[in-house]
Amino acid sequence: MLPLNDTALGLLLAVVVALPLLGAGAALLPAPPGLRGSGPDQAVLRHGVTVTGAVLAGTLLLAAGFDHGQPARIQAETDLAWIPALDIRLHLGIDGISLPLLVLTALLTFLCALHAYFRTPAGPSPAAFVALLLLLEFGTLATFAVLDLLLFFLAFETVLIPMYFLIARWGGDGRGPAAWKFILYTLLGSVVMLLGLLVLGIEGGTFDMLALATDNGRDLGHTPQLLAVLAIGIGLAVKTPMWPLHSWLPDAHTAAPTVGSVLLAGVLLKMGTYGFVRILLPAAPDGMATFAPYLAAFAAAGIVYGSLACLALARRGAGGDLKRLIAYSSVGHMGFVLLGIASLTPTGVNGALFANIAHGLITGLLFFLVGALKDRTGTTELDALAGRTGAALYGRAPRFGGLLAFGAVASLGLPGLAGFWGEMLALLGAFDPAPGLNRPAFLVCMAAGAFGTLLTAGYLLLVVRRVCMGDPAEHPEALPVALPDVRTYEFTAWTPLAVLTVLAGLWPAVLLSLTDPAVQHLLPGATP
Repeated sequence: MLPLNDTALGLLLAVVVALPLLGAGAALLPAPPGLRGSGPDQAVLRHGVTVTGAVLAGTLLLAAGFDHGQPARIQAETDLAWIPALDIRLHLGIDGISLPLLVLTALLTFLCALHAYFRTPAGPSPAAFVALLLLLEFGTLATFAVLDLLLFFLAFETVLIPMYFLIARWGGDGRGPAAWKFILYTLLGSVVMLLGLLVLGIEGGTFDMLALATDNGRDLGHTPQLLAVLAIGIGLAVKTPMWPLHSWLPDAHTAAPTVGSVLLAGVLLKMGTYGFVRILLPAAPDGMATFAPYLAAFAAAGIVYGSLACLALARRGAGGDLKRLIAYSSVGHMGFVLLGIASLTPTGVNGALFANIAHGLITGLLFFLVGALKDRTGTTELDALAGRTGAALYGRAPRFGGLLAFGAVASLGLPGLAGFWGEMLALLGAFDPAPGLNRPAFLVCMAAGAFGTLLTAGYLLLVVRRVCMGDPAEHPEALPVALPDVRTYEFTAWTPLAVLTVLAGLWPAVLLSLTDPAVQHLLPGATP
């Protein structure tokens, strides 16, 4: 651990959160003549790599200076009055729950900026693209770092506008309707969530998350807790996305540019599940206990539904889109996260947090790969891909095909890779839920989730067979020129995700040692 005191860490956290916002403003200014390189477009793209790289370095420094012996304690804390009349404070801090999400956000955003530098997305001004990317990073980092309910809402909403424009202006076919669907769903959910946050803050006497968590709902009546959980839960469920509030996600992913899909799946979905753990579990435990069986039922339904939708898209002749398939797979994977949270046990919640990180790494890698596949073949439709590659990606681009297969088996939860631990712990949490919950109902949900893992293996292996396996010589109708294998910049962007997927699968204690004490501290009645 680096010898940094909490004041220095607090300043570092504030800089990490604010730097992308400052960088977004700077991206819209003309580049100094000496820094333009071959042109202003290259200069602003290099600016995006530089700022996101500095943010990543700052989060790694935070992780190094974090007191890993006390991950349940809020560290790097800053608490300043902002709007005293409304009791709104600039309150920042991190613990073992938020730190991994900060690092994941910084890593994925840096890799996206690096990808955009070498593969500039077709669309309007690169300066606007970089500014939106940095604004998106600012909103996401702030969501995971703030400790005030109203600041959480503002940060939660900040990400909507940049993601809307990334889809609407830099997306592919159908980008306009997909962007509108994204913004309407999430804004409507956010309006309901704001009402719940106001109920929680007003009835609890404070908007400070730490005070509400310490109180564990003792100053809240049962009815206010129910109202808060219902309203806040709906807003968070839309962002997660929970079935049946998920329908904006496949369209958004299908239309979004590669970096938009990576960040949408890798970090934006995690904002919803993070809100459940950070706000609702400690501040409204009675309300969560009342709604937990319903949350588990929706989660289990989402797991099975997402897997069946992917199977339908993967079959021959269905005209399924690979980006759309991965989007539906996210509905299923996030269902495991919600199932773990619904168990209200340390095992289940730790599984949910682990699955959050694993999904960000694996699905981020898959969207990078699918984006590169579209660049090479001009399509992500499975039937067309099979024709253009001859269903022989192993033979035409072996390293590329191997990485795609690696991402698929990681996503299906193969033991030894990151996707396994979160889903297993979520199912174990459902097997033995918190006292007072209906165990037979949770056992049904656990069985549905286990069935979903079998369906997941089925559709992902089908995708690998249809895209990767075959003999190029048997498909003369495929692309006549060999597909380019993994390029240097692609190798640089994808390797960290693949390596971390393996490390998290082989050494899960690194992440669980951070989250478990913090979860034990947040869950009312949980014992270490």
